Formats: sequence, C-alpha cells, structure tokens
Amino acid sequence: MMHRHLGKLVAGAAVALAGTAAMAAMTLPGEAGAAGGGSRAAADEGPQAQTGQAQQIRPGVVERAPAQEREGVGRDPLTDDEVARAQELAAPRTFRGATENVRGKAGPERLTTDLAELGPDETGRADPPRRANVSFYDYRSDAYVTKTVNLTTGKVEKTDSRHGVQPPPNRAESETAAGLLIAAPEGAGLRADYEHATGRKLTGPGQLTVAGFVYRGTAEGPAPERLRACGQHRCVRLFTKVRNGQWIDTRSYVVDLSARTVGRLD
Repeated sequence: MMHRHLGKLVAGAAVALAGTAAMAAMTLPGEAGAAGGGSRAAADEGPQAQTGQAQQIRPGVVERAPAQEREGVGRDPLTDDEVARAQELAAPRTFRGATENVRGKAGPERLTTDLAELGPDETGRADPPRRANVSFYDYRSDAYVTKTVNLTTGKVEKTDSRHGVQPPPNRAESETAAGLLIAAPEGAGLRADYEHATGRKLTGPGQLTVAGFVYRGTAEGPAPERLRACGQHRCVRLFTKVRNGQWIDTRSYVVDLSARTVGRLD
C-alpha cells in the first residue's frame, strides 16, 4: 500500500465495495496429484491415452435465444417494448417540463422500471392486467416519484411522491457525483493519486470505474454541518477505481447532488 493524499491507493481487488475482500486459492488441473500423492493416471498412461480422452470431448452447442415478444403474459418479466412504453406513459411532456434530472436538464432522473404486483382480486384471473412501477428522482423538488402504469389500458393509475426517500443512485448519478468531486478543491487528493498511479491527469469520471451509495446525513449518525441536509437532499458516497487498475479510497467524501457541493466526513 502507498499512503498518499486520500489515504490509500490499493492494488487490484484488495478493496471490495463492502470494505473487505477474500482471495480463494485454486488448484489447477494436474496440481493435486503432483503435490499430495493424488492420482497421476492420465500422465502414466502415456500420450495415446491422453489423446483418446481429448477425442471424447465434443464442442458445446449454444442455442439461439428465442425472439422476445412485444408484450409479456401473466407474470412474465417486462419486455423491452413494455419497459419503453411504461417509461413513456409515466413521463408525459407536462411532467418532464416540471421536473429536472441530475444534469440539470428537463425531465426527471429515471431510476427503475419493474413489473407491479397484482391486486388481491386479480391473482386468480386468466388474463390479469400488466402493470409497471416506474420510479424517478426529481432534482427540482427533491422528490422520489413512483408511477404505476397499466400497460393494458395505457393509463397511469397511481402517482406517489415522497421527500426524504433515497433509493440507490443510478449510473448517471454516480458518474455526475464523481465529476463534481474531481472538479472540486476537495478532489485534489483524488487527482494526485490518479496521476501517481497512471502518469496521466484525471479530468473526468470516464477515466474511473465508479460505484455510488446513498448517504442519508444525520440518519446515519453525527454529520458535519455541510452535510446535514443529506437525506432531504440527494447525497452520494463514492468508491472509485482506476479503470483496469487500482482502487483510490474516496469514502470520506460525500457529494450533495442537489446542492452540487462536496463535503467531507470527520
């Protein structure tokens, strides 16, 4: 380990997202007999026996995946067409114009689209309706919005909007948080560690592999003054890694995506 700036620059997979990692030993074919008196029958039988074994191996056959239907049936997972239709129905032009995504553009930040549960009186039906729950985060109002769309009728049946609910960030949010950290004064250590590891300057999140996790401020314990709005604001902690390279420890930093500021945990 090399201790510089952010604390740790760790090679390979020595740091996992949960903070720990385990390396399991593997035995390569043929090693067991060589080390512990195990069977060496294949080697003792000579090249002809080994050739016979090789001839018994047949190449595998991979079947082509069946063509996906435009619409699922019953409790089938949502098809690609259903996901696209649900998202379109859940975000009409008026809704998009009144909301804002993580990059500050019109339209909410889309998070998930999942098959909705059936009602108690629908579970036994031969042709139950197909519904989807589409969730968003609106940065204009700092609200978590979920819409239930009936794909059979094409109508939005329910809209739920809540403040202070913080689901996991999507990829765009994690990358935006990384970009804000890189550009901030607090990101000087990250920039220096990246340059030390690669010999290149760090200019944007595309040079990193990034995973983001929600930070809920005082709901997780004492929080610095600058981060006490987290929980009501959309705040993210980051795990960052040089692409195909080393981990850089940025866990002590929190990016407030709502305020577009960076704070540090004590």
